[in-house]
Amino acid sequence: MTLTSELTIDLDAIAANWRALDRLAGPAETAAVVKGDAYGLGAAAVAPVLSKAGARRFFVAQPGEGAALRAILGAGPEICVLAGFPVAGEARSEARQALPPTHSAPAGPPPHPEAALFAESDLVPVLNAPEQVAAWRAAGGGRHVLQLDTGMNRLGLEASELAALGLAADCALVMSHLACADLPGHPQTPAQLAAFRAMAAAHAVPLSLAATGGILLGEAYRFDLVRPGVGLYGGLPFEAAEPVVTLALPILQVRDVAPGETVGYGATWTATRPSRIATLSGGYADGLLRALSGRGRAWVGEVACPFAGRVSMDLIGLDVTEAPGARVGSMAEILGPRQGVDVLAEAAGTIGYEILTSLGARYVRRYRGG
Repeated sequence: MTLTSELTIDLDAIAANWRALDRLAGPAETAAVVKGDAYGLGAAAVAPVLSKAGARRFFVAQPGEGAALRAILGAGPEICVLAGFPVAGEARSEARQALPPTHSAPAGPPPHPEAALFAESDLVPVLNAPEQVAAWRAAGGGRHVLQLDTGMNRLGLEASELAALGLAADCALVMSHLACADLPGHPQTPAQLAAFRAMAAAHAVPLSLAATGGILLGEAYRFDLVRPGVGLYGGLPFEAAEPVVTLALPILQVRDVAPGETVGYGATWTATRPSRIATLSGGYADGLLRALSGRGRAWVGEVACPFAGRVSMDLIGLDVTEAPGARVGSMAEILGPRQGVDVLAEAAGTIGYEILTSLGARYVRRYRGG
């Protein structure tokens, strides 16, 4: 009898999803977003598979992630850091003053310790603000990506800032990010497309606007490079994605519960009939959100069984009255072909991204394929 929940990650499915998006996006180059430890699935296993599939440019969120990824991938693939280049001390109001389009920083030690990290790990910053541009130039500059704000109001240069700064010769890519690409018909999406075209039109550099959702919007959004993330890992809006994650929890105990008896903290679930309740080894410490209480379900064999009572830190009650195969030591499937991350996320009132990135460290992780 196992007491440990099992998380199985299909690396061949991840590679297949990348290839499918690459075919769809062509002739644009297809990068791979592996931030958040490859959306919680393990960059050490996932990134080499994506590299073998053909990805030559990777995006991470933070410099430390980039350094770790460089150690995994070795020399060759380009690694872009979405958070940009660190700035120390400058106020944004001061940094919004126009800067010369070329740097002339004197030789000497880098102004920030992270400058050495970028150099040693061969990382490419995505510069998001005038002060980041100034800091990068003061540190010696080099190959970089420039992000524009086309209406999301999160990261990126505004049109006036771009006009004041200009583009350096070592700008490898100009990019922006869509706020509503997964919401069909949302008016902000074509508005951002128009803003991106207007801001980038005068600059002869490769352009990138689309992540997974943008790829699916059509050729107009794909430009020269696309940056799929959640679609690689089996998540919406890429409905054609192959499922990547299977999660099965062992049954620790099965008990009979009489009508009127309750299950779990707060006594929020009351039996209305003679019931059988299985206790599963897993809970919100493993990324199975407390919001799934009374709303989640798991499969025992071919039977869908509802959660009974509150999800606790380590345990979940499951009503297995209709599942004769439920017994101590058998497994209940939480994620798999019958219930993907987005279905489970909907039950929790969240999104598939949060389910993926919350999957905990206590699972026995098994990688298949690759």
